[in-house]
Amino acid sequence: MARQSTLGTGLGFALGEGIGCIDLDHCIIDGVVAEWARAILDSCPPTYIEVSQSGEGLHIFGLLPEGSGRNIRSGEMAIEFYSAGRYIAVTGNSFEGSPTRLADLSGVVASVV
Repeated sequence: MARQSTLGTGLGFALGEGIGCIDLDHCIIDGVVAEWARAILDSCPPTYIEVSQSGEGLHIFGLLPEGSGRNIRSGEMAIEFYSAGRYIAVTGNSFEGSPTRLADLSGVVASVV
């Protein structure tokens, strides 16, 4: 069915029920991860991370309690947190061999916010 749909591009996932995503926008420049994004990645426990459809962003999937989303913009830094009521496109393009399991990201979110 998803393949036959004329809406959207590709497959996605509806966040919620304990599964959330940290979306790092425009953090890959000429194949290199920006320092601000690398600091967030380094603070994450092993969890599934993929390159976004644009090839310029990263989606960090993990376990997060449901709550309202956040959008943080400061200079080059562009971060969004979602854990409920949001659909996010998925690529299956694993970043740096990330594991396929999901880890608790609540500490990462708390440290960035």
